[in-house]
Amino acid sequence: MSDMRFIILGIVLIFVGFIILGTFGHEYQAATLEADEFGTCYEYFEDKPPSKINCSFKIMDQTVFFWIDFIICYIRNNFTNQRRTWRLGQ
Repeated sequence: MSDMRFIILGIVLIFVGFIILGTFGHEYQAATLEADEFGTCYEYFEDKPPSKINCSFKIMDQTVFFWIDFIICYIRNNFTNQRRTWRLGQ
């Protein structure tokens, strides 16, 4: 059984991950830009005006978002590798 399909699948998953983070990660990328360029950060709401918040809290949310995604990918990769090992061992 060729490992080429797993390499292609990995490349596709990385590409899809970039697309998903580029699409849904906008509010997490903006925190670093706001803190670096302006020094003040705002939290935006749909029904009321923006409120000023501490930039470190917004950057912490960004970091937590990254680590949660990283842990989910690690667990999924580990589980997939174990299933593949079980199949190959039979």
